[in-house]
Amino acid sequence: MPSFQGAPRPGWIPGPPVALPPMAPDRTSGDLPDLLRRYVRQETVDPLRNLGRFLGLGIAGSLMTATGVVLLGVGALRLLQDWSVLNDSWSWVPYLVVAVALVMIAALAGRRISVGSSLGEGADR
Repeated sequence: MPSFQGAPRPGWIPGPPVALPPMAPDRTSGDLPDLLRRYVRQETVDPLRNLGRFLGLGIAGSLMTATGVVLLGVGALRLLQDWSVLNDSWSWVPYLVVAVALVMIAALAGRRISVGSSLGEGADR
């Protein structure tokens, strides 16, 4: 057998081998229930908590948006009613204008909402 005398080769670590740390003691009785508990929490409780947070913020945002649209509609109606051209026989026009505007806003919102966008597929539109 050839001897390895002389300069050490690259990657060669001189010295005694390093002892591996001892393995963890066997705890078979406590590992499985703990593992199952963590798995159930990871796969059920955490996603449900995230879903609840998502739904709560979505409902709050939609209520605030609806309130804002209604207030804008009432403000537009009051603005058009104060316009002196739309008095007497033309008093119905502000109601029609605001109703058409609100229907257009609802149609635009409904068009932007689709099943694919809620699943993450509509982001490229």
